[in-house]
Amino acid sequence: MADSAFLELNGERYEFPLVTGTENEVGIDIKALRALTGAVTIDPGYKNTGSCESAITYLDGEQGILRYRGYSIEDLAEKADFLEVAYLLIFGELPNEEELAKFHQDIKDESHVDEEMKKILDGFPKSAHPMGVLSSLTSALVAFNPTSVDVSSESAMYNSIVRIMAKFPVLVAWTLRKKSGSPLDYGDDSLGYVENIHKMMFKRPNQEYKKNPVVIDALDKLLILHADHEQNCSTSTVRIVGSSHAGLFASLSAGISALWGPLHGGANQAVLEMLEAIQEDGGDTKKYMAKAKDKEDPFRLMGFGHRVYKNFDPRARIIKKAADEVLGDLGIDDPILDIAKGLEQEALEDDYFVKRKLYPNVDFYSGIIYRALGIPTDMFTVMFALGRLPGWIAQWREMRLKGEPIGRPRQIYTGENYREFKDLQSR
Repeated sequence: MADSAFLELNGERYEFPLVTGTENEVGIDIKALRALTGAVTIDPGYKNTGSCESAITYLDGEQGILRYRGYSIEDLAEKADFLEVAYLLIFGELPNEEELAKFHQDIKDESHVDEEMKKILDGFPKSAHPMGVLSSLTSALVAFNPTSVDVSSESAMYNSIVRIMAKFPVLVAWTLRKKSGSPLDYGDDSLGYVENIHKMMFKRPNQEYKKNPVVIDALDKLLILHADHEQNCSTSTVRIVGSSHAGLFASLSAGISALWGPLHGGANQAVLEMLEAIQEDGGDTKKYMAKAKDKEDPFRLMGFGHRVYKNFDPRARIIKKAADEVLGDLGIDDPILDIAKGLEQEALEDDYFVKRKLYPNVDFYSGIIYRALGIPTDMFTVMFALGRLPGWIAQWREMRLKGEPIGRPRQIYTGENYREFKDLQSR
């Protein structure tokens, strides 16, 4: 393969080096494009633009491959727990027993959230969207941890990472309990990381907490599957905000806001809203499958296909099994979930969907599980953020340690040419 690409512009020929990744992905290094030619590229949505070189996540949408630090998502979901995967993403290697125990203990030691944060939470009405609450609470952590992270200090970086890994689940749980009107819960240091999250979210004040291994395992897998996904909208936001040397908490708050959008993290919420709409219309899944195939019909089947995965979503295969186990274990009789299973079955057998590879994706199954666990629909994206936390941290850490320049995209101006100013009386 050649090691350069050539561009001809206005009769001149320019040479640009190629960058090849470890999985043989090829990029054209155009850092000098504007300086050499006076031109810039136009790529709305950055679908063809590599913003960085990263060693964290490899994604091949055509082949349905997702790997964290070289480990397949299938192996990690089956053999690791969420805290191990978080450590892997952030620090580059799977922890040994001593490292994992220390990481977990350090997180427990930092899990206290300042009591004054409750005043901020109390300021939100119960009707506030949980993502807005979570973003605000995360940003507010800066006020209680005002010193910026010294990225040249390994211990300072580690302490900051442990602090947010400890406090973020508390904020997630408080956001849910605020919505439900339940008293706030501080967790239990005797529990595992994911068990403790579940306990903080759902323990009733007048009952002893009893863990359900099937539920904990499904929640653990969901968090692992959402932990990172290369340079998506929210991750790119975390990196570009962090490139200004904004702190970790502020950068994460920006990522939460980006994730809030219905085209990104809100997809699993959109799935449940679609299922509820189908139920209200009588629950006829065949009718809605026909509408989805009708090009003249504006109806869109949510939770099927994926903008990155052109074959299948590898995460969906994993979480489908967990969804079946959760529904079987809890024995839930829910017409919404019956509709979901009906749509799933028809899509997997219908030639129209099979030929177009429009299989149920991770958002379809995650919405089903969250509903089965009793998590309100508008909390789904908060759960997504909880899973994505270590990925955001890893991406921010990598960007800062590499000393990447501040993000500053260019544009092509299409406005008015120079105009003489007219005073108010002459307009």
